[in-house]
Amino acid sequence: MILRDPVHGLIDLEGEEAAVVPRLLGAREVQRLRRIRQLGLTSMAFPGAEHSRFTHALGAAHVMRLLLARLRQLDGNLPFWQRVTSERARDAIAAAFLHDIGHGPLSHLFEVAMPGASHHESWTERILLDPSSEVHSILVQHDPYLPQRVAELIRGKHELPYLARAVSGTFDVDRCDYLLRDAHATGVRYGDYDLPWLLRSLRFSEIPTSSGGEGRDAAPTLAIDGAKGLSAIESFLLARCFMFKEVYFHKSTRAAEWMIGAILRRVVERLRDGARIPHVPPGIAVAAIGEMPSLAQYLELDDHVLLNAIHAWEGASDPILADLARRLRVRALFKTIELYPAPDQGNDSTGGAGTGVPDEVAQAALETAREIARGAGLDPDVYVGLDVAEDTPYEEDASLFVVFQQGRPRRPAEVSFLLDRLRNATIRRTRLLFAPELRDAIREALVH
Repeated sequence: MILRDPVHGLIDLEGEEAAVVPRLLGAREVQRLRRIRQLGLTSMAFPGAEHSRFTHALGAAHVMRLLLARLRQLDGNLPFWQRVTSERARDAIAAAFLHDIGHGPLSHLFEVAMPGASHHESWTERILLDPSSEVHSILVQHDPYLPQRVAELIRGKHELPYLARAVSGTFDVDRCDYLLRDAHATGVRYGDYDLPWLLRSLRFSEIPTSSGGEGRDAAPTLAIDGAKGLSAIESFLLARCFMFKEVYFHKSTRAAEWMIGAILRRVVERLRDGARIPHVPPGIAVAAIGEMPSLAQYLELDDHVLLNAIHAWEGASDPILADLARRLRVRALFKTIELYPAPDQGNDSTGGAGTGVPDEVAQAALETAREIARGAGLDPDVYVGLDVAEDTPYEEDASLFVVFQQGRPRRPAEVSFLLDRLRNATIRRTRLLFAPELRDAIREALVH
């Protein structure tokens, strides 16, 4: 099977090792990914961001095939037990394709917004290992132990650590695809980087004994040729940094996500109070009473189901729920004011050093906004909130090194000023969110 893709061009799924992917395409759990947007509600800020987890899954499998081809050019000097066999390649391609199979509606948003929701990684493993799933049935037809091996790869475990880290690590096929795909869909060029050159720059390296490895007896790790690929890995990691700053943490996206969270919290509260809410999906109704949804109930949840339910809630008897649902439908998003630390405290929002916005400053701003909401007759627990978005784009670990013709393998931050500055630094943006009708009063109160 060969598919056309707007990011990678042609995606080749032919050959015995990739044969599992065309078979998995028809599984209901895989087709469900067509109905889950890769970037949740980001299309409210970037109209082109309508792509799905399905297209990302195909892209990740494609990048894995490219990576495996490169590894096979390099593993001739490795002991045979450390090389990429056909079975290992098949497992890795399947893991790359299925790594997001457990995502809930609107991507990461659901597990954050729904009280008590399990993380998508837990649902991924459950889908893989549950005999009732079509994905499981297809995998066991290839190998009875394939579901377990795929689950372990997605968890970052494998007898060849470099293969596990290609699925889940600093430089993995997930990030390789989503940076390019999200940049393409949003029109933001910050996510572009040179994937072909980065793959061409890969090498194998012994793990330095000081990093906890076992020297020459340890399985090798992936490395970048310092003479050729240092700029490529810098570009890759900086792309991730910039995409978080400019896209994933965009104020409109965060406001829309916060509103979805407020809607779901309201539904849960009203259900627990014994109220009747129309058109509540069974998976949400079960979770609201503190129980774990069945796999079938969870798989029925997707973007269309959730957004249709929110549309129905516009007619709910609860006025707050109805109001929030109407606002979201017409994109009457909450407004934001970004909070910054004092000049002598630095600014973590750019990933630099400093203390960030002190809790007492953020809480004081929040309480001011809550008082204004009360004065306007709006419930401050619903119409005002504090949003703290944070991520660490480059957490240094032992999954990637830089090698030169002479000298020991080095961590990227040891040989790159840029990555030394970015290493373990957290991007943090703290914003006050509130209903649009409160904007003038809140701005005046905070400025003065």
